[in-house]
Amino acid sequence: MEMIIATPDDDFLYEKIAARFENQVKKGLLKPGDKLLSVRALSREQGISISTAYKAYVELENMGMIEARPKSGYYVKFSPARFSNSPDIKPPLKNTGQVSVTEMIAMVYQNMPEESVLKLSRAAPPLNLIPLAKLNRSMIEAIRKSPSGNSNYETLQGNIALRKQIAKNAFNWGGNITEEDVVTTQGCMEALIFCLRAVTEPGDTVAIESPTYFGIFNVMLSLNLKVLEIPVAPEIGLDIEYLEQAMKSVAIKACLFVTNFSNPVGSCMPDERKRQLVKLLAKKEIPLIEDDIYGEIYFGKIRPHTCKSFDTDGWVMLCSSVSKSLAPGYRVGWCIPGRFKEQVVNIKMMHTISSATPTQAAIALFFEAGRYDLHMRNLRRALYTQCLRYMQGIAGHFPPDTKISRPQGGYALWIELDKSINAFELYQAAMKHNISIAPGQIFSTDARFSNFIRISFGMPYDDVVDNSFKVLGQLVSELTG
Repeated sequence: MEMIIATPDDDFLYEKIAARFENQVKKGLLKPGDKLLSVRALSREQGISISTAYKAYVELENMGMIEARPKSGYYVKFSPARFSNSPDIKPPLKNTGQVSVTEMIAMVYQNMPEESVLKLSRAAPPLNLIPLAKLNRSMIEAIRKSPSGNSNYETLQGNIALRKQIAKNAFNWGGNITEEDVVTTQGCMEALIFCLRAVTEPGDTVAIESPTYFGIFNVMLSLNLKVLEIPVAPEIGLDIEYLEQAMKSVAIKACLFVTNFSNPVGSCMPDERKRQLVKLLAKKEIPLIEDDIYGEIYFGKIRPHTCKSFDTDGWVMLCSSVSKSLAPGYRVGWCIPGRFKEQVVNIKMMHTISSATPTQAAIALFFEAGRYDLHMRNLRRALYTQCLRYMQGIAGHFPPDTKISRPQGGYALWIELDKSINAFELYQAAMKHNISIAPGQIFSTDARFSNFIRISFGMPYDDVVDNSFKVLGQLVSELTG
């Protein structure tokens, strides 16, 4: 084992040691069932305190990677290498061409009852991971500081303090913007709609990912737009080569992609492919609407870049919000529309005039006080742990031929089942047990994802979730033809 040199002022040494163990498990150097050093032996070997060694093991235990056996010690429990195969990439069944969004409406996403259903289909932070007390404090402070109690209309472009914080945080994803580049909105979906309206006309074709979030289909329908579906790979994201070929036969007016932790696949495009995509679209003068709503929910050490960070000519229109990271109900979103800012501002003026004043001011204060950064560190760690525990639960209860994505951020696991499975039938069967999953059919315009499901790992893994996986695993086995 590689020696780790401790330093007196390293308060997070146990995290580094845990990360080393985690890396060895992922590489297969440590396998399920292998016994680890005792806490005392680890302390001696690494030159660290017993307390630090114990914390490292507790960290790994909370992640579901190791287990403590009474009077025996610590053992490796789980390895992501169990899922050596990612879900298959499935190009559209139809020839490359325009697909009417009216075909998408046949895929109906049923709302489940609020109280009785276990919502494994919801990709959003649960209440226990939202800092309610601190949010409430920010809201009270914002109202007290405002002469009007935040009852006035906000400026058209949005709360200036919030826009400054958004511009400041853009440094993390490689952005170099000011508050003048930002337009606030009522959530990310409104930002996407404003950007689409700014660069398209009814009847135009927009390239989107496949599979993609089903809400996008409704947006396209409402704007009377056609779509061209571009395949997505779990490891590298959008198939840029497929898009480039499609451009030769289809007049694409705009693109709408989630480049960081796409929903449902969870893929994150490498920087070199983001740069390649931006260069390709800029050359063709095709606007890229980049949905970066999951960009802050990363499990690695650094926040991934956006396509916007490689944009030098203003063709990328970045959209985001705090709905997936902090407060879904606050409906605080924004866009950085580049060369299309004037059009977006005019559309906002005609559509909503201004965004809600109290919530914008509260979120601005939450950012300014440093509360957002602290919250996000806690949220990322919790979601990463839950992701691993969910994968472990699926490994234990689903058939052995199950394929699952290995996301490095976001909320979703994209799961491929036996080809004989009809995901919508599985959804219906699961709902009889008050378990809600997202069937693959709702993430595309045709039936190629009929044996896929999306499960979101936003809720803490507990006995209820574990039992639901037992039920789902049994239902999958029963439905396998």
